[in-house]
Amino acid sequence: MDQPVALPLQPMLAKAVADVPAADSVPGGLAYEPKWDGFRCLVLRDGDEVELASRGSKPLTRYFPEVVEQVRRLMPPRCVVDCEIVVRDGEPGRQRLQWEALSARIHPAESRIARLSRETPAELVCFDLLALGDESLLDQPFRDRRSRLESVFAHLAPGDPVHLTQLTTDAERAREWFETFEGAGLDGVVAKPLAQPYAPGKRTMLKVKHHRTADAVVYGYRVHKSGQGVGSLLLGLYEATADGDEPSLRPVGGIAAFTQKRRLELVDELETLVVRDADGTPLAAETDRSRFSGSKDVSFVPLRPERVVEVAFDQMEGLRFRHAVTYLRWRPDREPTSCRLDQVERAPAYDLAEVLTGG
Repeated sequence: MDQPVALPLQPMLAKAVADVPAADSVPGGLAYEPKWDGFRCLVLRDGDEVELASRGSKPLTRYFPEVVEQVRRLMPPRCVVDCEIVVRDGEPGRQRLQWEALSARIHPAESRIARLSRETPAELVCFDLLALGDESLLDQPFRDRRSRLESVFAHLAPGDPVHLTQLTTDAERAREWFETFEGAGLDGVVAKPLAQPYAPGKRTMLKVKHHRTADAVVYGYRVHKSGQGVGSLLLGLYEATADGDEPSLRPVGGIAAFTQKRRLELVDELETLVVRDADGTPLAAETDRSRFSGSKDVSFVPLRPERVVEVAFDQMEGLRFRHAVTYLRWRPDREPTSCRLDQVERAPAYDLAEVLTGG
């Protein structure tokens, strides 16, 4: 592909900070954008040739044929645009980002790719312009790149599947976005230095993400793919039943980031909780299959639900943690039945359409 920038091109990255930084905390000031929780993507177009390059420079093009058509219809004939691929879900007025539906779009079967492109179509949210025609914009300050981006997409109409992300230079408004937009499935705020050029692969932006904690019940574990140790702990929370019976334990996610040493230690720690038959053999169990599990091994070692663990998480989507959670500590002081879904903090719902259109 012929572009005025050297390819492959790595997207500019962000480093985490604890709070929304002041607008004057860097020379030239900061601008703020909502942080989209989708697939980061550099859109490269040269006439009819379109490539959707992921953060790791692996092409996403084949998985999103409808996005390729959107680019051909709505983007300049020769450009490089920094974007996020997202999928939304929900009734009009109550929409939000749908991470699981987006993840399911990465599939080897062409027939499934074609079907999902119709059933769960993806959209683009654009936030930086890196090249236009024969001109590289990498050395231009962000304020100028943003101005050019706005001009390029001035023709977009409500309902188009390509969007220009909101931007503000008001830190207080950015803090409002941080609180309210979470209810639409976004996961924070990004701050960008207005005076700086685009820095491929470098963490020159700042990001503020949501972090919460919850106590959950460990009801089983999966064996690591190596065959040794615990690959992941399976977590549940109790949910009240409609008929007033005993609360049921509902799967909500898992913890998977353990060192090899810790995986082996966990097998010994959890040995006394393994559910066994009358002969002392561990019972075999499987988690429910879904359209997202495919051919993955869903077997696990069931445990008596007696241990509580405190975890860090960013959001809940429906009745599950949106991403893998982080182990913090065991909570021997908590009763498992006190770990309930209705006690987990979650953001009030906010319509994604309001975020995309700027209200």
